[in-house]
Amino acid sequence: QVQLVESGGGLVQPGGSLRLSCAASRIFFSIYTMSWYRQAPGKQRELVAAAQSGGSTNYADSVKGRFTISRDNAKNAVYLQMNSLKPEDTAVYYCNAFSSLSKKDYWGQGTQVTVSS
Repeated sequence: QVQLVESGGGLVQPGGSLRLSCAASRIFFSIYTMSWYRQAPGKQRELVAAAQSGGSTNYADSVKGRFTISRDNAKNAVYLQMNSLKPEDTAVYYCNAFSSLSKKDYWGQGTQVTVSS
């Protein structure tokens, strides 16, 4: 059974930083697009950042220049470095793996990020 396990969430003050990690198991990691989504209370889940299997990345406009996604295929892991955090970044952050070949789609359980003074 495929597992995606997120870690690194927590409470941080505005302007602070956090690094989220997602460890994948039982998956041919290198072929999957790995993404981070987030869902704030009362809002729809939205794409934050994605790292394609070939290495290209894309970001939501709201996080460009502040967040960086990276992946380590040798460790079956994807990371999200979040800098200059704002209260509006508060949400549950989810790791996602998607294969355009098989159309298989997997989600982690989510990790809470709260930005507050």
